[in-house]
Amino acid sequence: MIDEAATDFEAVHAARPSGVWAAPGRVNLIGEHTDYNDGFVLPIALPHTTRVSARRRTDGRLRLYSAQGDGTTTDVALEGLAPGAVASWASYPAGVFWALAEAGHPVGGADLFVDSDVPTGAGLSSSAALECATAAAVNDLYELGLSAPELALIAQRAENAFVGVPCGVMDQMASACCTDGTALFLDTRTLEQRHVPLDLTAAGLRLLVIDTRVKHDLGDGAYAALRAGCERAAGLLELPALRDLPPADLAPALDRLPGELRPLVRHVVTENGRVLETIDHLGRGDLAALGPVLTAGHASLRDDFRVSCPETDLAVEAAVAAGALGARMTGGGFGGSVIALVEAGHPAVVSEAVRSAFRSAGFTAPVTFTAVPSAGARRVG
Repeated sequence: MIDEAATDFEAVHAARPSGVWAAPGRVNLIGEHTDYNDGFVLPIALPHTTRVSARRRTDGRLRLYSAQGDGTTTDVALEGLAPGAVASWASYPAGVFWALAEAGHPVGGADLFVDSDVPTGAGLSSSAALECATAAAVNDLYELGLSAPELALIAQRAENAFVGVPCGVMDQMASACCTDGTALFLDTRTLEQRHVPLDLTAAGLRLLVIDTRVKHDLGDGAYAALRAGCERAAGLLELPALRDLPPADLAPALDRLPGELRPLVRHVVTENGRVLETIDHLGRGDLAALGPVLTAGHASLRDDFRVSCPETDLAVEAAVAAGALGARMTGGGFGGSVIALVEAGHPAVVSEAVRSAFRSAGFTAPVTFTAVPSAGARRVG
């Protein structure tokens, strides 16, 4: 794979790359829409990665090519680079260069060749994988000495301020910091991390990912509106963030809020509780108990946050009916993927049940695969 990446790079940029860096997509076990509310999240990195072959340039230009693109190279000058100057997929790596320069890091130009097997628009953080692979490459090329969490924050800054998606930090932290065989328990306020062992195989379980192939665009305003609603609710409750509302105070707090904000608050508070409940189950080695937690999380995302859709709802219902211990949508919503916790012998059974349900409903056939906790951003060649 490394030799192939170098050959592809040379075909586009007429030189050999200095190296190849990879960063994974992610699935979030639990903790959805909590990160921008200073809450808790529990993602794992996927084995699927975005790979960036790169070398330095001395002329202050950034040249970007994607194997999944339209066959053209994006060529921009780093001097004067500003939000809105680069369109489409190229805005994500360009935003990383911009964010590094804005933070005072001495970065120059580069040639990049991007190749990825992280599904796009599937709620699996393909954008964070691209950002973090780029950040890891530039960190090494220019000997910046930044840590993985620091690179994640740069990547988040790129997506927030350059691309214009007001995401929280979970996706980038997962892509940059996850380790093999663990889930990343992250406090998004303090950025304290704990790698929690997650050996599904030893427990006789598998995590099935169901890509509904319903594409979404978090930059279309819906995500921003949800975040704004949460921030408005926190302000009305005189709290720094919804993370600061104790579960015991939820009911009286809801009475103080306009009706349209109540379900948002209810989801965030109960979802934080589900993350802590999951950590407790993992600590006791009771991985099967995660199933009902996942299903409860989906109901909250569907009914309170209203970010599900008919395809993700059907995938959850069909998976559970076919014997999954629990299931929920993962990611920002409005389409994307569902995760289902299944017994080791049942992924094929559950997958076929979901495909059958989609056929009956006239939906596009979903794509399924099993996920194992994998490593974060690193140099691979």
